[in-house]
Amino acid sequence: MPVSSGVRKRIKEFLDPDDEIHYVFPADVDGSANPSVFIAVTRKTITVLSTGHWSRTTPKRVISTTPRNQRIGPVETATTPWFKFCGIVYEIDDEYVSVIHAADAEIMRDAAKPEDPLPDL
Repeated sequence: MPVSSGVRKRIKEFLDPDDEIHYVFPADVDGSANPSVFIAVTRKTITVLSTGHWSRTTPKRVISTTPRNQRIGPVETATTPWFKFCGIVYEIDDEYVSVIHAADAEIMRDAAKPEDPLPDL
């Protein structure tokens, strides 16, 4: 199920006001006492937000923020889909695999652009 507009609005409150959300998906931190998180991929950053103990749908605080210039995947799909990002293993529902692939394709597309041969013009 896609992340609701209400959750997106609450996540936006934790982000830089002039940034825009490109992708958001829920994940679980493997082996954590507080496993539920949201991962927000924006124009500038990849931000991981915890949801706290009592609600899996309300972001409570920012756990980490990394620059947008890195991939999230690859996603391993042999069992429950999972990926490792910044040294942390996250599990996701099947429906969010395509979201990660889309976010990563966006980075790969930008990385594949050739340098401007005449930058001074």
